Amino acid sequence: MEAASEVSPDRPTAGWRLILAFLRLLPQRWMSRGFGRVADFPIAKPFRRTLLSTFARAVGINLSEVELPLEDYPTLNAFFVRQLRPGAREWPASQDALASPVDGVVGRFGVIRDGVAIQAKGHEYPVADLLGDAGEAERYRNGLFLTIYLSPRHYHRIHTPAPGAVPAAAYLPGTLLPVNAPAVMHIPGLFVRNERLVCYLDTPRGRIAVVAVGAYNVGRISAAFDPEWSGGSVTNRSRPPEPRRRYQPPVPVAAGREIMAFHLGSTVVLLFEPGVRLREGLTSGLEVKVGEQIAITG
Repeated sequence: MEAASEVSPDRPTAGWRLILAFLRLLPQRWMSRGFGRVADFPIAKPFRRTLLSTFARAVGINLSEVELPLEDYPTLNAFFVRQLRPGAREWPASQDALASPVDGVVGRFGVIRDGVAIQAKGHEYPVADLLGDAGEAERYRNGLFLTIYLSPRHYHRIHTPAPGAVPAAAYLPGTLLPVNAPAVMHIPGLFVRNERLVCYLDTPRGRIAVVAVGAYNVGRISAAFDPEWSGGSVTNRSRPPEPRRRYQPPVPVAAGREIMAFHLGSTVVLLFEPGVRLREGLTSGLEVKVGEQIAITG
C-alpha cells in the first residue's frame, strides 16, 4: 500500500506517475494521429448502435442529449463531436453574465497575479507562455483565469462565453501529453507544453481568450470561426498551419455560437480582463454545462 503522501489529492499515485513518465517517452503525435485514423474508420450501419451505445455506457455519455440516432454517426469521431439535441442547453438572460463555453469539470481558477496562473498546487505558468504573446498577456494582468477539463464522456464542442467578434487566433505547436487530473498535478507547465489553439473574443465585457489545449489522443482541434484555416482542423497536422490569423473585419459571433471543437476530450483555459467576477459557489471539481453562468461583469 502507498504511503499517505503518495495518495495526496495534490499528488498523483505512484502508478500514475509511472504511466505519465512512460507516455512522455512515446511518439505522442504519431500515436495520436494513429488513434485519429482509427476513430475515423467507417462503422457499418448495422453495428453502429451496438458499438456506440457500448462505448457511451463505458465512459458515461448521456445519450438523451445526443442530437441524432446512433445509426446516423458513421464513425467514432463523428460521435465524439456530436451536436446536442435542440433545447438541451440554455443561455443566461442577463447581459452581464458570462457562460461556460463547454461541458466539463472546473479545475483551478483565480486572479492572474504578476502575469502568472495556477495549473495545480505547486505548478504555475506564465500567461504569456500560454498565449505565446506577451503583449496579449498584458491585457489579463490582474484579470481572472478559469480551467475546465473535458473527459471522454463530455460534449466536445466549444461555444462563445458571450456575444462578440473574433479579431485574431493563434496556433501554438507542442506536445500531446494527457491533461487529466494526475497529469495536471504531476507535469510542470503542462498547459504551455501541449499544443494549443487560441481564439480571442472581443465582447462588451472585454477581450476573452479561449484557449483549447490539446492532449494525448486529441490530435485535432477544429476552428468553426474559420473553417478555411487548414480545412478547419488546425492542430496536429503533418504540415503545421499558419500560426496566427487576424480578421479584418473581426468575425462576428452570436451568444452560444460554436467556435471550436475537440476531436476527443481535453481542457479549456479561459482568460478574462479585470472587471470580471466569478460566480458565487464556483469550486474546483464542480460540473458545469455549456451556457451555464460562470462569471459576471461589474
